[in-house]
Amino acid sequence: MNIESEFSNKSNSNSPAGVRGKYNFDEVIDRRNTGAIKLERCKTLFGTEDVLPLWVADMDFRTPDFILDAIRERLEHPILGYTMSPKNFYPLTIKWITDHHNWDVKREWVGFLPGIVPGLAFAVQSLTNVGDEIIVQSPVYYPFFHVIENNNRVLVNNQLKEVDGRFVMDLEDLEKKFTSKTKLFILCNPHNPGGRVWTKEELQQFAAVCEKHNVTIISDEIHADMVLQENIRHTPLATVSEWAEQHTVTFMAPTKVFNMPGLISSAYIIPNKELHEKFAAFLEASEMNAGNIFAYIGAVAAYEQGEEWRLQMLDYVKGNIEFVADFLKNNVPQVKPMIPEASFLVWLDCEDLGMETDELHKFFSHKAGLGLNKGTIFGPGGEYHLRLNVACPRSILEKGMKQLYTAVRSKK
Repeated sequence: MNIESEFSNKSNSNSPAGVRGKYNFDEVIDRRNTGAIKLERCKTLFGTEDVLPLWVADMDFRTPDFILDAIRERLEHPILGYTMSPKNFYPLTIKWITDHHNWDVKREWVGFLPGIVPGLAFAVQSLTNVGDEIIVQSPVYYPFFHVIENNNRVLVNNQLKEVDGRFVMDLEDLEKKFTSKTKLFILCNPHNPGGRVWTKEELQQFAAVCEKHNVTIISDEIHADMVLQENIRHTPLATVSEWAEQHTVTFMAPTKVFNMPGLISSAYIIPNKELHEKFAAFLEASEMNAGNIFAYIGAVAAYEQGEEWRLQMLDYVKGNIEFVADFLKNNVPQVKPMIPEASFLVWLDCEDLGMETDELHKFFSHKAGLGLNKGTIFGPGGEYHLRLNVACPRSILEKGMKQLYTAVRSKK
């Protein structure tokens, strides 16, 4: 039987999206021989290089030309010497946050951060002591676990609940998790891998619980600029109450949304003067308070020229999510996607395939030829799940879904 004809009649998904406005997200770019992690680590993670690598959370879209052009322009000068941040780096960062997230950020609150994951480690090191307890909400971005355990702190888990196909916080359980040793909470806002954009009301209730126990919150908001639905807005945790403002360390970055994570350019926002000075002093003592020349140039170009590209990229990603959801519903109903409210990551519930997580991961990689993140690396709640990155040309997703369909059908 012709596979194409068999499932094409079952799916109502649109054909490849083509050029959306000014930018072409259908372009397939060969990333071999560029040191791309998503390719170089396939053999180690999946036992084979013969997979579509849809796991690492970067995009297979061309990094915007205005960013590449800004870097090229700087490269016309023959000296790459020691470099300060451009005068417009902080004003543009602050303006972007104010315009997009309705947060009146002051200049003295903001500093440069060489990456959000390093920032998490710096916060753990500077704001807690060995043996202190730090709470996270699994399933969650797995480096949260690493920065706690690798620095000899105690990981405490407040597992999220799934209600009506999306994650919600279990604040009743959270109340039970605080002890006299609890010093920090690391929040994922918006959430990864579930794609939840926590509402203002949810964050207010969450902050009230933390206030009761006087625990500082690190809010990882790298996906803040990737909200997919027009009727939903990202709410910075620090804006939900006066207490939250004074007890939150916020991390933001242009690198995720503009597909330039290799530049390692992020910012921290800390309104509390004492907390800010403590964190900034640690960065300075560690000689980690400045970026490389291209980290600044890329961020400035993104914040100056990036809005049109951002909106068109999100529109394309939303179409990819709809394609995957529609395809799975009509062709592989055993796999149920959690529809994200933000970002390009889709959390797949594969329990109905009847396999344990390790077997499931191997089935996807060796039978379907799909390299996805194993759900259990995101902690409790990740069993029977995989994480799919849909930030790629539609043709790649179509190929991947066809391979999955064929593998599941042959399994019967």
